[in-house]
Amino acid sequence: MSAILETSELPAVFDGVKLAAVAAVLYVIVRCLNLKSPTAPPELIYQDSALARFLLKSCPLLTKEYIPPLIWGKSGHIQTALYGKMGRVRSPHPYGLRKYLTMPDGATATFDLFEPRSEHCTGEDVTMVICPGIANHSEKQYIRTFVDYAQKNGYRCAVLNHLGALPNIELTSPRMFTYGCTWEFGAMVNYIKKTYPQTQLVVVGFSLGGNIVCKYLGENQANQERVLCCVSVCQGYSALRAQETFMQWDHCRRFYNFLMADNMKKIILSHR
Repeated sequence: MSAILETSELPAVFDGVKLAAVAAVLYVIVRCLNLKSPTAPPELIYQDSALARFLLKSCPLLTKEYIPPLIWGKSGHIQTALYGKMGRVRSPHPYGLRKYLTMPDGATATFDLFEPRSEHCTGEDVTMVICPGIANHSEKQYIRTFVDYAQKNGYRCAVLNHLGALPNIELTSPRMFTYGCTWEFGAMVNYIKKTYPQTQLVVVGFSLGGNIVCKYLGENQANQERVLCCVSVCQGYSALRAQETFMQWDHCRRFYNFLMADNMKKIILSHR
């Protein structure tokens, strides 16, 4: 009789283990997908000025609540992986001309120039001078998408290719891009100013590019001539503090540090 009782209890124990396993998996999914995170409008920090009021009036999206895609939209990890590897569906391929500039130390800077595909709404000649993110260039999908949209709205675009980032462009001096060097970006801007003396500039930087364009504009007041505005997208403000953050395991930050370091190693070794 005791043997029969012990046997009859096994399915109940097994069901309990399965239930606990399912609960653990669901907990991990909820945490990884960040499903408990509430949605809210972005927090805006700005100085009250005519430009700020104009931007708020022109971009009502800035004050609206962000509603991400269902299930996976609240996970920064999944968004990063999907967009980084897959990009946008049917990412555009804008046509541009590649320009080569010889720097004083023998380095060869390159940038791609894209002409506007319609007239600007103001009727003026406006050029976006764009600095991509770390180790990026004009052939990246997010840059292509941005340039295509800007062209359709009447902007000429000049996109810097970070020194050493393009796989088919060899280095002609013993250096590549760094986190603070503005030489190549400055050379591109000077080329645009000389070639199009009537154009006004909109300066745009993504991530690391945001650091470079802000540093460039602050290095010399002359660099601000003919600049209508500067847009810094997803800029990291302190490389040293970011280094400390990326060494942490919380939220898998150290994994991203490994990925970025591995990418930098590949670029350096490709020029060995």
